[in-house]
Amino acid sequence: GRIPRAGARRRQRPRRLAPWTTPVPGRRLSLVAMDSTTVINALTIDVEDYFQVSAFAPHIPRSEWPTRECRVERNVDRILAMLDQHGTHATFFTLGWVAERYPALVRRIVAEGHELASHGYGHERASDQTEPAFFADINLAKLILEDLAGQEVKGYRAPSFSIGARNLWAFDCLERAGYCYSSSIYPIRHDHYGMPEAPRHAHSVGGLLEIPATTLRFLNRNWPASGGGYFRLMPYGLSRWMLRRINHVDKLPAVFYFHPWEIDPDQPRIPDIGSRTRFRHYVNIHRMEARLQRLLGDFRWGRMDHLFLSKA
Repeated sequence: GRIPRAGARRRQRPRRLAPWTTPVPGRRLSLVAMDSTTVINALTIDVEDYFQVSAFAPHIPRSEWPTRECRVERNVDRILAMLDQHGTHATFFTLGWVAERYPALVRRIVAEGHELASHGYGHERASDQTEPAFFADINLAKLILEDLAGQEVKGYRAPSFSIGARNLWAFDCLERAGYCYSSSIYPIRHDHYGMPEAPRHAHSVGGLLEIPATTLRFLNRNWPASGGGYFRLMPYGLSRWMLRRINHVDKLPAVFYFHPWEIDPDQPRIPDIGSRTRFRHYVNIHRMEARLQRLLGDFRWGRMDHLFLSKA
């Protein structure tokens, strides 16, 4: 049947968005504490389980997801404890699929003062979906999350940063579904995603705010500086230097992301995967939690909505 819209904004007719537009009239970016010594950065967690990683899709059919050992709840609980230890709040981009199965986890995230945001329903890349299928996915996820949390879900992040030059219509879908911001573009060159020509910092696209994953501009190129596998691969000192340079030189907050499975070295190993996929997924996974502890101590962190959205 037809899925109702969650908080949809009525418009007379759909329109195709220009790639990058001027700031929305009346919307002011509330970039908190822009002094280079006190910048508050955005800490984000993409809530998905190890078997839902896009690179594993050829090896783990979706039909097998319910039969796999789920470890996402225990890993998120460890993250919540870590954040509480440091007095830090974050944004949790959560799959609707996970939220349906762990409603108490969703409520704990909200109860502890964190922002609940959407990662879509079933971790399908936006670039692999038709426009109607994408709208149905993001709308369903929003409905599920808002019903469980009892509050508006304002933000969305596409799985694998899968919004780019070929599917900019996705921003129109997000706006129609009632989202306020997206963090779905990674302005780098990568074999699976990326839009290097996109603006590096928060900007408006139509009536939506896009907040890209953080990059460092160096040697006429954008370098990834926002977490995930890159954070595990690079020495911690290099990651810290990149983030500090963004704070001190750009005088802007960084957007950092990671996944719950990245702090879980005991997760089941997936057999028969390629060497590149194996390396990207498992490299330095046993060091990740200790590195995050250092990161939380070396920088100030906050929620996406508090940092980037206008205050009422």
